[in-house]
Amino acid sequence: MSDKNLLMLFVRNPELGKVKTRLAASVGPEEALAIYMHLLQHTKQITEHLPMDKMVHYSNEIDEHDLWPNDKYKKQVQPSGDLGAKMQSAFKSAFAQGYTSVVIIGSDCHQLTPAIIQKAFEELKKYEIVIGPALDGGYYLLGMNQMHHELFQNKRWSTEHVFPDTIHDIERLHLTHKVLPELSDVDYIEDLDEDFWEKVQGEA
Repeated sequence: MSDKNLLMLFVRNPELGKVKTRLAASVGPEEALAIYMHLLQHTKQITEHLPMDKMVHYSNEIDEHDLWPNDKYKKQVQPSGDLGAKMQSAFKSAFAQGYTSVVIIGSDCHQLTPAIIQKAFEELKKYEIVIGPALDGGYYLLGMNQMHHELFQNKRWSTEHVFPDTIHDIERLHLTHKVLPELSDVDYIEDLDEDFWEKVQGEA
């Protein structure tokens, strides 16, 4: 059976006051929205030409005329529930559609590159799970070859416990896994470096 790869992107609809709320506490909602738009553009830039199917999962509603080209990205709305329930449902649906390797990313990691995403799919040829830890204790990428519901259950989402708790489950289930390089998500003003700020200001 040939490989059938899917990259899932979890994004928020870019609405003022509804994105990067922790960051907005420091820079204001308008600046937080501008930063998030920059992160979306970065995520599109690093994924648009990757050689696998791509699916954008929106937080609220599908926008057929946004920055994600309809000929390169499938689109759907995230199901209800907490983040774990949303991701669990997305993976389950992907495997039901016949995909053999599925990777999920968000849109908060400015350090993520096409090479890292491609490496994740390469590692899934050898390992059952691939995971990319974030500096804040979460993860920026998760990939698997078949459904493992436990990885999405009983997690303290949006805390520093997500990555270690997930690794604990992976090891408890005796799943082979590969850990990717640790990267930084953009959640707080401290996560923004000078080069990032200059790019955001240049797009304003």
